[in-house]
Formats: sequence, C-alpha cells, structure tokens
Amino acid sequence: MQGRKNYQEKLFTSFQLSDRVPEENIYRQVLKLIDFRFLYRATAPYYGKEGQASVDPVVFFKLMLVGYLENITSDRKIIQSASMRMDLLFFIGYDIDEPLPWHSTLSRTRKLYGEDVFLSLFQEVLKQCINKGMLSGRRQAVDSMFIKANASMESLLEKDILADAVTYSAELKENEEEDKDKTRTLPVEKSKDERFGKSQKRNNKTHYSPSDPDSRIATKPGKPTLLNYLGQVSVDTGSHVITHAQAFHADKRDSQCLREVLNQTVDNLGREGLIMEEVLADTNYSSTESLETLKKMELRGYIPNFGGFKPEREGFSYDPEHDHYVCSQGKYLKYKGLKKNHSLSKQYLSRSSDCKECPIRLSCIGKSRNKMITETLSRPLFMQMEQRVKSKKGQRMKNLRHSTVEPVIGTLVNYLGIKKLNTRGLSNATKCLLMSAIAYNLKKLIKFKAPLAANWSRKSLIDRLNNKINQFISVFSVYRKVLIITEL
Repeated sequence: MQGRKNYQEKLFTSFQLSDRVPEENIYRQVLKLIDFRFLYRATAPYYGKEGQASVDPVVFFKLMLVGYLENITSDRKIIQSASMRMDLLFFIGYDIDEPLPWHSTLSRTRKLYGEDVFLSLFQEVLKQCINKGMLSGRRQAVDSMFIKANASMESLLEKDILADAVTYSAELKENEEEDKDKTRTLPVEKSKDERFGKSQKRNNKTHYSPSDPDSRIATKPGKPTLLNYLGQVSVDTGSHVITHAQAFHADKRDSQCLREVLNQTVDNLGREGLIMEEVLADTNYSSTESLETLKKMELRGYIPNFGGFKPEREGFSYDPEHDHYVCSQGKYLKYKGLKKNHSLSKQYLSRSSDCKECPIRLSCIGKSRNKMITETLSRPLFMQMEQRVKSKKGQRMKNLRHSTVEPVIGTLVNYLGIKKLNTRGLSNATKCLLMSAIAYNLKKLIKFKAPLAANWSRKSLIDRLNNKINQFISVFSVYRKVLIITEL
C-alpha cells in the first residue's frame, strides 16, 4: 500500500535542539573541548558600563568559527547558514525562533576587538592540543603565502595625487561659498589607460589603494599581479598543528618577518612549557638578520642560503692570516674597509696596475679597472648553515618541510576561508588568519586519537608496575643465590 505524508504545521510543539544534534557532530565536539567563557574577561576592556547591550562576545567568535569551518567568507551568508541549520543554532546557543544578530554586527565587532583577543583564543586551542600530547614543539617549519586583499587593482591611484588630496579638499572648502552661484561641471572620468598609461608599470612606490591602504601590489611567477597581504605560518613538524599565524605587508621579504614570527611562536609554546629547538624554512628566509636571530635565540636552523652567497670564489683563495684574497695569477686583493648594503660587508680590491696587463682580464673584470670582492661579516654563520643544509640530516629536513607546512597552507587557502579576505587593513588580516588557524587546529584536535598508553586505566598501570617489580625481585633473588654459592 502506498503511503502519503500529510503535513499540517502545529501551533504548539515540544522541541529541543540538543535532541536533534548527534554526538559526533563537529560543533557539539567543539563545545566539549573549548570553554569559551574566558572571552568575556578578554573582551571586557572594549565595553563601557552603560548603553545598549552588544552582541555576546562568545556568540561572535562562534559565528566567526562557523565561517571558517564551513569555508564561508561572507558575514551575510554566515548568518543565513546559521539560521537554517540546527547544529549551528545549538553551537551558538540560539533557539530556532530566536532572531540572530545582523550581519553588519559581525563586521563592526571584528573591527572593535584587538588582535590580542583573537590571539588569546588561538592560544587556548593550542593549549588543548598540547595538553592532549599532540605536539612537543621541538621542531617548527615556517612558510608564507599571499592572501588576496579585499581591493581591486582598478582602485589604484598615484601617490602624488593622494598627497595633494588634503590640500585640494581644503581649497574646496575655502571656495565653497564663492562657487555656490557658479555653474559646476562634473570631472571627466579617465579610462584605465589614460590614468596609468599602457606601458606604465604600477608598483608600491608609485601607486596606492585608497580602498585598502595596507594592501600591497605583489605577485608570484606565473601568477597575476594583485593586491595582497603576506601570511606567515609556523607549523609543528610532528603533528602538523599550527603554532603561530600572522599577516604582514605583502612587499616585505620573508626574511624580514622571521624574527617576529619566531618570537611569537616561542611565546605561544613557552606558555605551556614547550621549548623550540629547530627551525625549518626555505631560501626566502635566508639573510644576515635571520641567521643572527637564530644565533641569539639559540635555535638550530635549516635554511638554504640565498643565491647571492658563494661558499667558494672560483679562481680566488682566501688567506685568513693576512686577511686578503689571492687570484689565480698570484695577485692580491687587499682589505679596503667596510661597506653598508643590506648588512655590513668587507670590501677587497685589487690594484689597477695588477689587472691592466692580466691575460684573463676580460673574463674576470671585463671593462672594469680592478676586481672587487665583498664578503659579509656574518660569513661564518652562512658557512655553518651551508654545511648543515648539505648534510644528510639537512636533506631530510628539506623533505620534512615540504611535507609539513605546504599542505597546511594549501588547506587554509582552499578549505578554511583564507583565499581572499572579506575585511580591510593589516590588523583585520591577522585576525582572519588567526581564526582560520584556529579552525584548522580544532579539526586536528577533534580527529586526534591518543596513543594506547594514554588510554590505560589507573588499575592497568598499577598492574603493569607490579609485574615489573615482581620481575625485578625474581631476577635479584636468583642473582643473590648465585653470589652465595660462589662465596661458599
């Protein structure tokens, strides 16, 4: 017999969201793992004693988490999804007939809170990962990525035009009364080619985005030029748990960001008693500043030296006793002084008279008058790194870095809402990157299964300890009997 379902909406019904959300639901598991109530204390300084009540800080951060866990980058769509799903309503603590906050409230609240509040939530999740024994913190891999800014290349203006904008605005106000009776003509909107020129290249020195002033023009080989931010991520190599995430201006080099990233990573791990010992990174992080930072922090780095560093000079040998170079023709390049470039470097010069009649002059110096060699004062650090990277362990560390931090970055970009920002400003970019990292670590935390030893009951541990003691006593008694026999 064919069945048919007749639906008639009930006027009254008995319904609880908790009965409809299964135990294995990710949001129900997050509620069991994280106590969000500490956020009330962390956000208290941002509110006064009087006025209209704001959105609940815990509700705000839960809605932010929903966006990154569901890969939703629109505040409006976050509210729409939450209103239609029972597990999301249960997670944020709303009933099905209770109105949700306006989507604009999420944007305003995100701007209100400082980075320290978002960092405190990240550290709380990291603490849970550490308490479960997921990571030791000993070895960290660092890498970067470009994050698309919420601004278009079409919004770029020349910097000299922006510098005159304030003066121009003041002049308009002064002449406002005089212009009231005059006929006004609208400015002619110039095309893209007229504004920039077909052959003119736009860069961060000449152009600026008024939509998002903190964004920077940046690109990678084979990729389109866009307005971006630079995201830096530190990942534990043993568990793939993110230990720090931070956004920087996209025109910064990776090596310029390393010190700040390492300091914050050490702080995040040190809060729970973990000590970082090794750092893995690619060539972009190689610089004098980076190596000196590693030495100062007593960290062992595995960072391939940048292309400009030469472990050996072909055709030249260095005499450390007299501090000069000797060329293949037996001529000396003597030390002339220090030169400031990116870092202090020693400068060695040959004499013009020695190079004038040299048989290999053209292949050595071309049309120059003499040969010049510059060597950084940090050469011993670069040589030490060269030997370390080329060792067998160094090759293993390179492969380990590729298999650790790069998949994590791919997951953040493609599945956890960090492909393009929905906010503007460097501070907001860091907040978004931290929330994406929190969502990633929560997923790792939920999936983590402790080793079998950690699941032993107290009774089983006592039994195992008693067995070991009994084994020791039996062995000791046999050994004692042997000693007695030998003495007799």
